[in-house]
Amino acid sequence: MTTSKQLAGLLLLSTALTFPGAAFAQDSGPSDTAQEEAQDPAEAQEPEEQFEDPDISIPGGDIIVTGRRNRDVTRSSAQVVSVLSAEEIARTGEGDIAGALGRVTGLSVVGNGNVFVRGLGDRYSLALLNGLLLPSPQPLSRVVPLDIFPTNVIASSLVQKTYSANFPGEFGGGVINLTTRAVPEESFFKISAGISGDTETTFGNGLDYYGSDYDYFGFDDGTRDVPPALQAFFDSGLRIADQAVDQGEIVKQLGNPNLILAQKIDNVRPNFSGGFTAGTAFDIGSDGRFGIIGTASVSNKLRTKVVTSQNPRTLDLQLDRDSQNFITDNRILSNAMLGFGLEIGEHKFRWTNLFIRDTLKQTGLGFGELIIDGDSLITQNTGWYERQLLDTQLVAELEFGDLSVDLRGGYAQTQREAPYEYEFVYVRTNQANQDTGDIFINVLDRQRGSASVAFSELKEDLYYGGIDVSYPVTDWLSLTAGYAYTDTSRFSERRQFLIDGDNIPPGVGALRPDLLLGDAVIDFYNIGLIEPTQTDPAFQAELEIQAGYVKANITPAFGLNFDLGVRYEDAKQTVGTVQRFDVPFVSLASTALNNDYFLPGATVTWEIIDDLQARASISKTIARPQFRELIFQPYTDPDNQRQYIGNPALTDTELLNAEARMEYYFGRGNRVSVAGFYKDLDSPIEPYVSIGADTSFTTRFANAPGATLYGGEVEAQFTKGLYDWGGWFENKQVVLVTNYTYTQSELNVAAGDTTRIFTAGVGALENDATLFFNDGDPLTGQSDHLVNLQLSLEDEEILQQFTILANFASERVTRRGTAGLPDIVEDPGFSLDFVARQGVEIFKIPLEMKFEARNIFGRDNFEFLSNGTERIEIDSFEVGQSFSFSISAEF
Repeated sequence: MTTSKQLAGLLLLSTALTFPGAAFAQDSGPSDTAQEEAQDPAEAQEPEEQFEDPDISIPGGDIIVTGRRNRDVTRSSAQVVSVLSAEEIARTGEGDIAGALGRVTGLSVVGNGNVFVRGLGDRYSLALLNGLLLPSPQPLSRVVPLDIFPTNVIASSLVQKTYSANFPGEFGGGVINLTTRAVPEESFFKISAGISGDTETTFGNGLDYYGSDYDYFGFDDGTRDVPPALQAFFDSGLRIADQAVDQGEIVKQLGNPNLILAQKIDNVRPNFSGGFTAGTAFDIGSDGRFGIIGTASVSNKLRTKVVTSQNPRTLDLQLDRDSQNFITDNRILSNAMLGFGLEIGEHKFRWTNLFIRDTLKQTGLGFGELIIDGDSLITQNTGWYERQLLDTQLVAELEFGDLSVDLRGGYAQTQREAPYEYEFVYVRTNQANQDTGDIFINVLDRQRGSASVAFSELKEDLYYGGIDVSYPVTDWLSLTAGYAYTDTSRFSERRQFLIDGDNIPPGVGALRPDLLLGDAVIDFYNIGLIEPTQTDPAFQAELEIQAGYVKANITPAFGLNFDLGVRYEDAKQTVGTVQRFDVPFVSLASTALNNDYFLPGATVTWEIIDDLQARASISKTIARPQFRELIFQPYTDPDNQRQYIGNPALTDTELLNAEARMEYYFGRGNRVSVAGFYKDLDSPIEPYVSIGADTSFTTRFANAPGATLYGGEVEAQFTKGLYDWGGWFENKQVVLVTNYTYTQSELNVAAGDTTRIFTAGVGALENDATLFFNDGDPLTGQSDHLVNLQLSLEDEEILQQFTILANFASERVTRRGTAGLPDIVEDPGFSLDFVARQGVEIFKIPLEMKFEARNIFGRDNFEFLSNGTERIEIDSFEVGQSFSFSISAEF
């Protein structure tokens, strides 16, 4: 750790002495004329290659530093970047931006839309929209899951893997910046519709519960509002056990059959989607143009999976519980965007308004065996999870001669509501000497059956603003300075209730859930409630960051470029309990972090010869603990049924980053690059599992003493025309894009190292770090090998594309095992997709037809524990193949 800090100190000193400034678009060298005179006459006669200039909006102006007239952003940027234009995104055939980004070198998509850069978790990845931060509607994600962004609202996607000071300091693996569509070239209207299905779900059996009349559209009609008696209890400040609380009346209002009665569905319908995008633009005055773009879409998808989930009772992985869980997820995603763009001379204004609503309706039925006790279990779960994002942002990119001024500001709000999370457990003892030993019974005593219901909500508000000023001091020196402010506030509350019976006989316990909670049963058997979450039911979290930076872009000689900068960030992060009762508990679950950092970054680019350039970069960055990692509040992720709880004792992670690469460019858009990278992490945050008395897993978080990560990546892009083949191939070309990333990481844990763990009623205590981490183990979320291959055959004159997409990710740890238990491992493996796009014209209306076949080889999902001899499944299920067809028309 000492060496890392010394290197960071030297870097800070050297960077500060250069008066750093940000990279932005500038003229070439001393002059284009001088450059042309220096070229070989034969070369001067060749036409300059033209590349599409993607629409990119980031802090500090454009990223392009044009050493020559080349407009290839990857090549001309002062940093290591990958850019997906709208055309390249379309080639992948992906419906959301997360899927498209999964094709970029070193990026992997984990779970539902969480994009990891070089295997590092989402806490080390930064996502921006038009250069501005977004809050997340997910309690378990620092950034918005990118699968909720449809590709039709995104003009380009930039991934920057080397740090520059114009970006926030929480830059561990890289930044992903999405730029929305702005001013269209001409008026258009595009409408689309699609249908899809998969071999595990469509036309097979599934589960569902009625819910409400508007579930089909992802909205509740009021059926799931908190019932009056329970709301009165919430407002009273009383505890559930207080005599003034009428528990029976509350329970009666919780037994709506529409919310708890699971039903079998035969012949599950296919998925559907539809939407439109429209835009127009018109001239204003002599040099102005105003544009409007609007888009809206909705998709309704069903997915059924049969999950194998097992729990160990011993360190040698002997089973305690073996379960098969039949789950049907109905996901309804709707979004709308309204954007206004104004270009007046060199000035650009962009006002973007975005609405995204992501709803998951889940029904589950599990069958389990308790190996030691010999009991059998049936578990029924029903849930409804509403996630919503509202965002409005205004960006002004102003040019006053050589002076560039960028102004950015906005407000975003995310909400998550999960009312009526129900779980009913029925038990069969399988005892021949019991009259009801062969019947599944729920007597609501947590011994032979149980029932619970939970209500949770999350609301996060984010205000942000910033200014960036850039000026070319000389032909070889450009300076940028900027200021950024963010204020994030999150409120999170979860109230869970155990439904408690009093001597319910087995015959009544055999009733189905809605009858078990009938009014007569509730009154006769005095059914009441227990609230296990009453210690810390609600939390308020705040994060305020003020930052300033300076950057310099220096070109001391033709072909040599230095991008140097330093950022200062001051952050105050707090998490504390919110009082919900008249007689409070004394809670120790609070966090107060007040840290400031100087974060330098330097990148040098050397154009060795015309088509060959080398880069080297070094930087210091940070990663703050996420709110969900700090909040001492239970949470179950509906996507994988994992249970989480935070650790208020977490601290910031500091990173030292270094990278070197060679890039060779040849022909039209062809390139090959080879890179090596290294990271040193001080106090990285790692998830680990603890085992409860019932052998169930709970995921918690702790700071490991340290970690290192290193590796390399190779990327190639090649395009070749097939005109010399003649015939059908005369206008065709082949596009090959492939990349490979190798990563090795290891935790650094020595005797005497400690980590702080929070325990309820005790607080945060120092613990031996070797009880939680093993020296040399890999970081969670990191695959040693990532491979992507994209092979396209496409027509250069009409819309016709056939693309094969292959992806491979090796095993990666998802959660650390503790106290001798092996780590939990995920094995993504190999997947193969095929996408075909064809343009046709009917009645003079241009149509685009698209066919997709995903996971052609049927790669399944595997998450497991293994000690080399025994293996048990944690979250494993068959995925199957999926197929979709869509058609769109543009007017």
